[in-house]
Amino acid sequence: MRGQRTKLVVELRKKGISSEKVLEAIGKVPRQLFFPKDFEQFVYRDAAFPIGHGQTISQPYTVAFQTELLHIQKGDKILEIGTGSGYQAAVLSAMGANVYSVEVVKSLLVEATKVLKNIDSNIKLFHGDGTLGLSSEAPFDAILVTAGAPDVPETYMQQLKIGGRLVIPVGQNRESQQMLRVTRTSQTEFRTEVFGNFKFVPLLGAKGWKT
Repeated sequence: MRGQRTKLVVELRKKGISSEKVLEAIGKVPRQLFFPKDFEQFVYRDAAFPIGHGQTISQPYTVAFQTELLHIQKGDKILEIGTGSGYQAAVLSAMGANVYSVEVVKSLLVEATKVLKNIDSNIKLFHGDGTLGLSSEAPFDAILVTAGAPDVPETYMQQLKIGGRLVIPVGQNRESQQMLRVTRTSQTEFRTEVFGNFKFVPLLGAKGWKT
């Protein structure tokens, strides 16, 4: 599988991912551990695949793209919203981040916990409404949202450190989102940048889409 990961890294580089730290992490993490058995032959294809409960394991390009936007430094405290399979959390941890991840679907969290404890015990997992963030552990150097939101929840912005980055896909319908990076520049000010169109599963919860 290592050879397939190397090919994936080459493909991602060709698609525009330039951060060597991100590419190195993608090359390290054994994606097959997080992948549905029904789709094992597609483990290193650059595509998203269903993992049950209406959720997906994101395509590697999307994982790399969002991760690159975060500008992670070793030791950063990162909040991930939407643990899913656990793959994205593993990539963040492989870059030296301290990862806190929240998942609303209990059965997905249980499965991710089983996988992650065997490869990385530095990731802290929580069950709950991810749209509320994780105030008990705030503030964070960065927040990464892996589902599409109708707008940017104020909860996330207030849980960022000054200088912290929030990367989140936002769109007024469930079919398409724009990738945003929101940087907290002071106690009361934020800078928003837009980085193209994507399609994510909906962010469900009190501050997101209603079921």
